[in-house]
Amino acid sequence: MGTVRKDNDLPVVYLARHGETPWSLTGQHTGLTDLPLTERGEQNAKALASRLNGLKFSMVLTSPLQRAVRTCALAGFASAATIDRGLLEWDYGQYEGRRTAEIHVERPDWELFRDGCPGGESPDQVAARADDVLTRVRGARADVLLFSSGHFLRVLAARWLGLAPAGGRYLLLSTASLSALGYEHNRSQPVIRLWNDTRHVDA
Repeated sequence: MGTVRKDNDLPVVYLARHGETPWSLTGQHTGLTDLPLTERGEQNAKALASRLNGLKFSMVLTSPLQRAVRTCALAGFASAATIDRGLLEWDYGQYEGRRTAEIHVERPDWELFRDGCPGGESPDQVAARADDVLTRVRGARADVLLFSSGHFLRVLAARWLGLAPAGGRYLLLSTASLSALGYEHNRSQPVIRLWNDTRHVDA
């Protein structure tokens, strides 16, 4: 597998979404419920190892939830990783474990990235956590690797681009996918260099 082509020496921030879990398979919102990977999730996490082979990182951070920690370990970065609670998935509050279709029966116009979750986090609260992570990441002089969950990483990417957290609704992420954030010419021009790459899983 090829790596992200770099036209300059500016760092790249790689985003790895955790492998499949029982609830990601069924479409249930999985925030702070600490679910393990499925067997397929473990296999796909191992495939990330070959996808990331040869890359060097100045910083590796992972959410403390076991689905992210296990994905990080199976990808080969357990010894290099630091647990970072800022990378936790969105707290879905009363919507934890529920499917979007079920929520729409009660609230037909509900949109996660706009409305947040009752008893959980608002989009602005998730964005604030993402901004804190990005403050640390932007100080890196070399590439960085983050292991986290889908909705949080979508907000993180939106904030990287300077967009409101609602921008995350347009950035779909598959389990065990790899994405990369970077810059075009300088640090004032943030871009998405790679998004939702699952070639290592689909091969």
